[in-house]
Amino acid sequence: MAGAARDLTGQVILITGASSGIGLAAATALAARGAGIVIVGRDKDRLREAVSQVAAAGGPRPLSYEADFTRLDDVHLLADQLRQRLRRIDVLASNAGLVVLGKKTTVDGHEETVQVNHLGGFLLAHLVREQLRGGRLVVTSSDVHKSRGIDPANLSANTGWAAYSASKSANILFAQEANRRWPDVTAVSFHPGVVRSRFSSGTLMRPLFSINPFLISPAKGADTLVWLASAQPNELQPGGFYVKRTLKTPAAHATDQQTAARLWDASLAAVGIGWASP
Repeated sequence: MAGAARDLTGQVILITGASSGIGLAAATALAARGAGIVIVGRDKDRLREAVSQVAAAGGPRPLSYEADFTRLDDVHLLADQLRQRLRRIDVLASNAGLVVLGKKTTVDGHEETVQVNHLGGFLLAHLVREQLRGGRLVVTSSDVHKSRGIDPANLSANTGWAAYSASKSANILFAQEANRRWPDVTAVSFHPGVVRSRFSSGTLMRPLFSINPFLISPAKGADTLVWLASAQPNELQPGGFYVKRTLKTPAAHATDQQTAARLWDASLAAVGIGWASP
C-alpha cells in the first residue's frame, strides 16, 4: 500500500495515549521503520513496559513522559518538558482518550471525557506549536461522532456516551480548523475501528472493548494512524477524515466551518490560553 515501506529514520513522532492499545501498536510499528518515538501515557508501569516494547522494535530508544489529561497542569508540564528536549516534532498523534459513564468533572471544571479526548490534545498542540511547524497533526476520532455534535457554547453539556460522541466530533472539527489556521501543519483525523483495548477499563462498558469477539486488534486499529503518520504529503487530503486509509465524509455537524471556528475559540478559552493565542 502507498507509504507502507517509507523509511522514517530521523523523524520525531509524538504519540499520546501510547502506553497501550492503538497508541502503543502505532508506536511500535513506526519505531520499526526507524522513527524516534515519544510515548505519552498516564500510568508509570505501563509506560515502562511500552518503552521496552517500542525499543525492541527498532529506531532510537524512545522517550517517555507521564501525563494525565484529566489535569491540564499535567499537559502544561508535559509541553515544558517537550520544548526543552525536542527541537521539532514531525508528527503529533493526538490519541489520548477515554469514556466516563455518568457525570464526572475534572479539577479544571470540564466534563472529563471532553477534556481528555479533546481539550487536552488541543492544548498540547498549541503549546508545542513551534516544534510542530512543517509537521503533521493526526487526531484519533471515531465514527461514533455521527450520533452527536459538540456545542461550542457549552463544551460540557453532555455526559457518558453522549459526551464521548460529542468529543469525537470535536476531534474532526479540530483537525479541520487547525488545517485552516495553521497552514504550515497538515492536520487530519481518523476512525480506527472498534478496537480490543483498555479503553473502557473501570467502566461497565469494559466487555464491549475488551472481550467482544467482533473487536479488531490494536495493530489493525493502528494501521490508519501509522499510514497517516508516514504517508507522503501528496497522499493526504489536508483536514481529511479517514477510515481504513480511505478519505470519508464526516457527519454534517462535523464539517461546518462556523462550528469549527467557534469550537476553536471556545476551546482556547476553556484551556485558559485564549488571551495569548492566535
